[in-house]
Amino acid sequence: MKTKILDTSSELGRAAAVEAAIVLRETIARRGQVRIIAATGASQFSFLKELTESPGIDWQRVEMFHLDEYVGLPITHAASFRKYLLERLIRPAGIGRYHLLDGEGDVPALCRKVGAELNAAPIDVAFVGIGENGHLAFNDPPADFTTEEPYLIVNLDEACRRQQVGEGWFKDLSEVPQQAVSMSIRQILKAQKIICIVPDRRKAPAVKACLEDEISPAVPASILRTHPDVTLYLDANSSSLLERRTLDGAMRS
Repeated sequence: MKTKILDTSSELGRAAAVEAAIVLRETIARRGQVRIIAATGASQFSFLKELTESPGIDWQRVEMFHLDEYVGLPITHAASFRKYLLERLIRPAGIGRYHLLDGEGDVPALCRKVGAELNAAPIDVAFVGIGENGHLAFNDPPADFTTEEPYLIVNLDEACRRQQVGEGWFKDLSEVPQQAVSMSIRQILKAQKIICIVPDRRKAPAVKACLEDEISPAVPASILRTHPDVTLYLDANSSSLLERRTLDGAMRS
């Protein structure tokens, strides 16, 4: 895993977007199309803004898959990840083909349908984040590291649900759905490249655990250390608890 540390969250977003845009342009030039996985949440704001404004990307040749979504939450709700992706990525960029997770209908059927589309061809790059509890997508600890199912219906733990309140998506804990559809850990790891964007001080304990603790379902995002091509983007705040030995191995910009 390559770790890059920027001073601010905006610089982090810009640097991650530069790398992502290169991957998209080069893959389209080589294969005529590119398949991506996109994350949501407050941590992705700067990155997605910079990426959608990057020049030279033929977004009509981009096929996007949705990482996770709440069960039972309407698309009109401010916290809907479908709404988020439409407003912050799909429409601004003009993505030609996308697969959103509708958690309001027959969710098991949805998991099978989108999962089959996801596995129809390799994923070139996945954009992900890390939760305050160390989750990857909505795979809260202890995460399932073994299932081969592409999408799962998962129960959200209290720490995850409180993060959503803290980010302003819901007024209080009672409003946060207790279940979500999430791409599985093993499915995320099938992406040929992973770009992980993690700004903010509130993520610092999770970042430390992911990089310095044992690889374990108790720290779901620690599994990223097993992937051959991951770039982790941190800012001064999210990297603030890392030990010197970890910082010495990181690249600073």
